Amino acid sequence: MKLQLPNHNGSLSEFTLTGIPVASEPLVNPELRKIFAAAHVVPDPFANCNPSEEPVLDWEATLAYRRHLATLGLGIAEAMDTSQRGNGLSWSVACELIKQTLLELPDAEVYCGAGTDHLLINTASTVADVIQAYLYQIDTIQEMGGRIIVMASRALARAANNPKDYIQAYREVLNHCENPVIIHWLGDMFDPQLAGYWGSTDWQGNLETVLAIIRLCSNKIDGVKLSVLDKEKEIEMRRLLPETVRMYTGDDFNYPELILGDAHGHSDALLGIFDSLATICTQAMNALDNGDIAKYNSLFAPTVPLARHVFSHPTQYYKTGVVFLAWLNGFQDHFIMVNGAQSMRSLPYFVDCFKLADRSHLFNDPEQAIYRMKALLRMYGV
Repeated sequence: MKLQLPNHNGSLSEFTLTGIPVASEPLVNPELRKIFAAAHVVPDPFANCNPSEEPVLDWEATLAYRRHLATLGLGIAEAMDTSQRGNGLSWSVACELIKQTLLELPDAEVYCGAGTDHLLINTASTVADVIQAYLYQIDTIQEMGGRIIVMASRALARAANNPKDYIQAYREVLNHCENPVIIHWLGDMFDPQLAGYWGSTDWQGNLETVLAIIRLCSNKIDGVKLSVLDKEKEIEMRRLLPETVRMYTGDDFNYPELILGDAHGHSDALLGIFDSLATICTQAMNALDNGDIAKYNSLFAPTVPLARHVFSHPTQYYKTGVVFLAWLNGFQDHFIMVNGAQSMRSLPYFVDCFKLADRSHLFNDPEQAIYRMKALLRMYGV
């Protein structure tokens, strides 16, 4: 199968697809590693609303993708930044999303993002304001039976003056939670408004702040999701965690190595790229369970260039690549995103994404992927 694709200078050249998809199989041993996919959302393209307004979701398509992830045996990280939380998905819609997912998938492992995004940042003048905002969202999710991911807070980044403020806030928030939670350490490459989070721009200082929180509240913490795209920092922190606290890799650049681990331990995973790589992920994890490291590496290795491209600078727009791949793979009928975010990447980005997805054996229906890629090219005048 072939098609003409534009190069970065606009000239066309022929691209031949491998046309070999990875077969779909569920996780055999989900306890080998805890693996969560942060799931994207599908807006209703016929809703009469502007991109800047509160979105209207296509609930059937959105929930169908979550059923797909759960059928494969993956955990679901709901209402996180992959769902465009903080970038068009409001708390009110996120709350309904959490409710619908928990009702739809009562037997799935679902953790839900609790933050402070219902606040107007300028009105959260104190750390106490931020704490109360966290508690409101936590209570709302817990009343629905949901488990908690404590998301990083833009409001806290503005209100806190030093590491002690973060320790105070997280101590109160964590002690309020009914079950052990996942703390999300989100680097500012994912959200520039989180620059200086934990009270410093220094890695070692911030690491000590988070470890202090963990020491104070270890019985309230299932794990820490670290999203700083630096494997050495993750390994360093992983070795310092108590045995009862998991390291969930959020490193979409180096996940195969970090999940595989070393003599000192391994990372579990909570990744946006696993929204796209779900079928490959489960095959790779089954190979690891069987001790077949060669197969594990052969499945994951081709996906790393794709993941690094999807999450390339500016990293906060990775969601556009994730949804583009879902559309190419037939999981939704359109390439429309909340807040008009389908426009946040260039045509060369999409072309390279298509090529790398094929090399990763990601397309379950290559002919459909070609048809949709051609439709995108026509829209750009190619």
